[in-house]
Amino acid sequence: MPHVPASRDSLDPAGDRLDPAVFRSVFRRHAAGVAVVTAAGPAGPVGFTATSLTSVAAEPPMLSFGISVGSSCWPTVAEASFVGVHVLGEHQEELAALFARSGADRFGPATGWSRGPHGVPVLDGVAAWLVGRVVGRVPAGDHRIVVAEAVAGDPHGPGGPLLYHSGGFHRLPR
Repeated sequence: MPHVPASRDSLDPAGDRLDPAVFRSVFRRHAAGVAVVTAAGPAGPVGFTATSLTSVAAEPPMLSFGISVGSSCWPTVAEASFVGVHVLGEHQEELAALFARSGADRFGPATGWSRGPHGVPVLDGVAAWLVGRVVGRVPAGDHRIVVAEAVAGDPHGPGGPLLYHSGGFHRLPR
């Protein structure tokens, strides 16, 4: 495939910054696994859908994810010592949409969950989950990259992966 240089129209007048719309369009073409991140706070549990989950290291087992500082969950995640990371299965599109929706009652009666290790909310029926001790929060534009060391987990949940691509949720073909 031939390399196509960025259009000059996609750059700002100084020529050194990419138009954010072009950036978002590029990442719509990137398929990503879908996760829900949870944390316990003084006002109750919080959680959000994330497609930025990354395995950072195996020794010690570390992961990262991004969160907007404008998110309603950020104040809790900013103070949390532990977070839950839930890899969603192909059967959990509704759960992914619920945790992505602003103002939704994410931990209402329709959401099965319990308190897991270190009091972290652990969702029922996910493909896999981890609880991590937060070891860093790195500023990255209007987001923070949270780095956590995994301290507990279960990889034996049901289903294949739920993917996010081109603005929607997808399943791998069988």
